[in-house]
Amino acid sequence: MIVRPRPTAFSLIFIMRGSILPTVLPRVIAVMIVSASVTWLHHKTPRLLADVTAAPFTLLGLALSIFLGFRNNACYERWWEGRRQWGQLVAEARSLARDFVTLLPEDPALRRRCVRRIVAFAHALRAQLRDTPDEAAREFLPEPEWARVEPSRSRPDIIQLTQAADIAGAYKEGGMPDVFVKILSDRLWAMTTIQTACERLKSAPTPFTYTLLLHRTAWLFCLLLPFGVVGTLGLGTPLLTAILAYAFFGLDALGEELEEPFGTTQNALPLSAMVRAIEIAAGEALGETDLPAALLPEAFLLL
Repeated sequence: MIVRPRPTAFSLIFIMRGSILPTVLPRVIAVMIVSASVTWLHHKTPRLLADVTAAPFTLLGLALSIFLGFRNNACYERWWEGRRQWGQLVAEARSLARDFVTLLPEDPALRRRCVRRIVAFAHALRAQLRDTPDEAAREFLPEPEWARVEPSRSRPDIIQLTQAADIAGAYKEGGMPDVFVKILSDRLWAMTTIQTACERLKSAPTPFTYTLLLHRTAWLFCLLLPFGVVGTLGLGTPLLTAILAYAFFGLDALGEELEEPFGTTQNALPLSAMVRAIEIAAGEALGETDLPAALLPEAFLLL
């Protein structure tokens, strides 16, 4: 995710880091080439396009703007829901770490094991959502436990199952009252609910047909627009079509990035930074002092 101080109005014109322009630049150049060709053709044979007006393109451009705005709103809702879910995960992880330290029986090994599993869960969920072979969770689990987690199709589920087994074991040994078990079980349930919501966002993108329709319509509009405005704008036609192509293709590309909130694009959520926040909170709950530093943006990009 791009994190940077608010630039001045003048510097906004020249900023490339965080801009969608590098992504859509090949498309904009292609439209400019077509537009320049139409301008040259009109200059050579002015009567060929004399009867073409810009009125149909005005209506098409208005409709396309509305549809692109609707799609981007839907994609931003997905991005924002992912951010809310991970914000809630950080809160639940901090609360669960506190509850483990204060409610579990006086067993330092058990408390440490349970708290570190919270960090392992966060690492495993991030790797699952990003489809990366990230084994950072291994650092926070005992080797026998990791041997059970590693081959699983859903590592976060196995980690949560082990948490529940430890809580049940402590209860059966008579070291915990029922109300404490209920509190810890509710925390585990909340984290599993967050996991399920994130998996739903990942597995149910916006309908592909809708995305394809808008993408094709944007291309058709930008490629046909020069034929409608060249009679009025003349040599200014390539500039206008380039500006409109940047706007429409940029909105289209931005929607694609926001549609995948757990990806690795520059507008994706900073999952690694939030996992690090959970790791720091867990370490502090255990009274550790050798804690990693919070992740900061590098070249304005927070991972």
